[in-house]
Amino acid sequence: MKQELNPADVRFDRDGLIPAIVQDADSKEVLTLAYMNEESLRKTLETGETWFWSRSRLELWHKGATSGNTQEVISVQPDCDRDALLVRVRPRGPACHTGDYSCFREDGKESSPDRFAILNTLERVIAERDMTRPEKSYTTYLLEEGTDKILKKVGEEATEVVIAAKNRSSEELSWEASDLLFHLLVLLREQQLPLDRVLEELEKRHGGGK
Repeated sequence: MKQELNPADVRFDRDGLIPAIVQDADSKEVLTLAYMNEESLRKTLETGETWFWSRSRLELWHKGATSGNTQEVISVQPDCDRDALLVRVRPRGPACHTGDYSCFREDGKESSPDRFAILNTLERVIAERDMTRPEKSYTTYLLEEGTDKILKKVGEEATEVVIAAKNRSSEELSWEASDLLFHLLVLLREQQLPLDRVLEELEKRHGGGK
């Protein structure tokens, strides 16, 4: 876990609870909203896995205790008023009781005008495939085959990019570069390296406009 948090430093409501927004630390997808009391927050910090308070059952519950879909806690961060928590996790399975990767589903196409947003969208999709492993999914196939298979595909697609560039074909190069980026994102997911880390490195190297 990246940081330590003292439960005494956060503000619980009159029922002794604080909302906890659970986010995939790699894909940045919001997975669910749950509630913690002081005991579940302490258990979360002590065990490195998420514990919550069930308002319906009035009891503590350990996420994944029965399903196996536990969540490795990367960090717990209070908001500016210290009355809500952002819990960044690395999920070991679907977060939603329905079996979905996330309890929040976005319908329709990406609304952001930023063309680079597709990279974040694709990263989220790959993360979902990793958690749910749907049958007949190419991403599922790659992740289940493992590192060597993914590396082989990255190498093959890189070679195809070179050939397309040598052919001076913009259409071919666009197609092959897209394939390369996809397989590279799958590799980053398999290696548990978020795209943000790569972007941060680029910012360090070129943020000054060099």
